[in-house]
Amino acid sequence: MRVICDTGARAPDIVSGIGAWAVRTLGLSGWQADLAYLGAMLAAAALLLAFVALFSGPVTWVERRVAGRMQSRIGPNRVGPHGFLQWLADGVKNLLKEDLVPAEADPVLFRLAPYYVWAGMFGTFAVLPFSASWIAADASVGILYALAVTALVVVGLIMGGWASNSKWSLLGGMRSAAQIVSYEIPTALAILCPVLLAGSLSTQDIVRAQGGAPWGWFVFHDPFCAAAFVVYFVASLAEGNRTPFDIPEAESELVSGYNTEYSGFRFLAFLFAEWANLWIMGALATLSFLGGWQLPGVPADVQAASLLLNVAGAAVFVAKTSALVLVVIQLRWTLPRIRVDQMMNICWKYLVPISFVCIVGASGWMIVERALPAAGLAVRVLLSLAGAAFVASLAARARWNMLKAGVPAYWKQLT
Repeated sequence: MRVICDTGARAPDIVSGIGAWAVRTLGLSGWQADLAYLGAMLAAAALLLAFVALFSGPVTWVERRVAGRMQSRIGPNRVGPHGFLQWLADGVKNLLKEDLVPAEADPVLFRLAPYYVWAGMFGTFAVLPFSASWIAADASVGILYALAVTALVVVGLIMGGWASNSKWSLLGGMRSAAQIVSYEIPTALAILCPVLLAGSLSTQDIVRAQGGAPWGWFVFHDPFCAAAFVVYFVASLAEGNRTPFDIPEAESELVSGYNTEYSGFRFLAFLFAEWANLWIMGALATLSFLGGWQLPGVPADVQAASLLLNVAGAAVFVAKTSALVLVVIQLRWTLPRIRVDQMMNICWKYLVPISFVCIVGASGWMIVERALPAAGLAVRVLLSLAGAAFVASLAARARWNMLKAGVPAYWKQLT
């Protein structure tokens, strides 16, 4: 049974590390030390903001190129090499657009709504670990904080829809409230399985409780955790307003949903938060189920003490998260949008009951594993092999589709 009772020596997070270094080097105390830690918080926030900006922009180009490939077209290819700078051109275009506020809208709430959405998204990055030492704030309740701070997103979407004084925006805002609040429940319940196995709500402790090899990941710990991973992935799609659950901004029904009346930078802020949320979805799945930054055969304490191993761990974490983001992007151009009643049925009739079964089953499996360690190891290895076979079949199918579609000619056209 995997339970962390004593985490031992822990590497300091970014805020604590920078603050302690400033206090020790400059000999600060009292209010000066408090200012040093405040400066460390601002420095960590600046680093995270730079990462979010550098991820959210290029991922829009990736999404449009994937969409073009899946629809047998090229996609953006004019601005920069292979159209890579299209996201930058779109950002400049939105910044230069006129910032309109409808005459009948509530001007204060209308202006504040995008920033509530942005704050709820950006605050989550504080507890997402990139490596054994690279995390802004290693909170003991990191998972609980991540699930709680995203409530600001709901507030922002409802506020934007209501303050716009538009029926399309109001319908989009109400849909988003029902959808996000509903799907937060199976999301949280699914993550409870890794929390039970790790015995901690800290995101770093959850990663440390796993191994670097696939059979050490929680997704392959037992069948119930594997099912919990599927529940989390589906629920996170709905919570992030991604296809097939993009009901709040259904263009065929609501023009653009909750952001219909927005323009310029505020319109971009809504989309920016949605793109950044792709990373949050993938990162939470990676740290909870896929081993996070763990390297095979390298203890977590050794990894935390080495800069090179920290870089390698960050590369592993980014690779896993990026793979999940690519899957989410592909799903957008694969599945049709479902109806509102179907969306709620999936949540309350299927995902919530399944997640409760997963929690009870994972708890029972911990007892079985303690009594029969060999059986637990055998199940982990078998599930790992099944997962590898599933990924290999998907890769083979994708290769077959690409060959049938004439991908060599496609790449020749690009170059």
